[in-house]
Amino acid sequence: MKVIEYKAEFQKELQNLANKNKKIGFVPTMGALHKGHISLIQKSSSENDITVVSIFVNPTQFNDKNDLKNYPRFIDKDIELLKNKGCDFVFTPSVKEIYPEQDDRIFDFGDLDKVMEGKHRQGHFNGVAQVVSKLFDIVKPNIAYFGKKDFQQYVIIKKMVNMLNMPIQIKACPIVRENDGLAMSSRNILLTAEQRKNASFISNTLFKARNLTNQFSVKELKDWVINTINANPFLNVEYFDIVDDVELKSINDWQKKNNKVGCIAVKVGKNRLIDNVNFNL
Repeated sequence: MKVIEYKAEFQKELQNLANKNKKIGFVPTMGALHKGHISLIQKSSSENDITVVSIFVNPTQFNDKNDLKNYPRFIDKDIELLKNKGCDFVFTPSVKEIYPEQDDRIFDFGDLDKVMEGKHRQGHFNGVAQVVSKLFDIVKPNIAYFGKKDFQQYVIIKKMVNMLNMPIQIKACPIVRENDGLAMSSRNILLTAEQRKNASFISNTLFKARNLTNQFSVKELKDWVINTINANPFLNVEYFDIVDDVELKSINDWQKKNNKVGCIAVKVGKNRLIDNVNFNL
């Protein structure tokens, strides 16, 4: 496994692989790695000749400077964790390497980035598109892997790849959960012991909600989820919506044949956790 910081050096390595027709899988991360990330790496390793992992905390996707400042960073621990996990290259660029000059590109995703996360984190997905498109230009992967926990991000990155005519397949991999159901996230380590204990109530409520679709209308079920979670004094729902999995439009009728995804963001103290479950009937 090679760890490379500089773009020029990294691209030289990748060009040698391209000349040998090696199939490249790519897992972009912001570090603070956990079993969810490892599952993406192992999936890539099983489907490609070479697997590349990037570790880069992207400043342009944070609308809250304190969130950027407090985002967990454990680069040495991350690199150690990646050994013997099927990773061939770790790309660890500085901000200056990725943004030698300011990126002023504005992406038009229609309504995809104006709901849920986009509504509550202004400019977030434009920043995601900036960094992911730059990383794709550097790595030139055949396949890129993303976790379904960030479902809206996955939909938007697929849209971006189509908009930019990038010959890259985007694959979504299942959410990896802790034993109590909490979706694995780099932010989980920021929770106090009591917050962590109560955070599992989010996923447990979503799982229960899937069994109540024959008792409640869509609106009634949304209200039930929000009220149930908000009744826990450690939790505060920022949003909960049930949307189709292509255009992310709110579902109002269980009988519609779209694939339905229930997406949620919850504040746990100063931390913010997201999760989602399928409501396919």
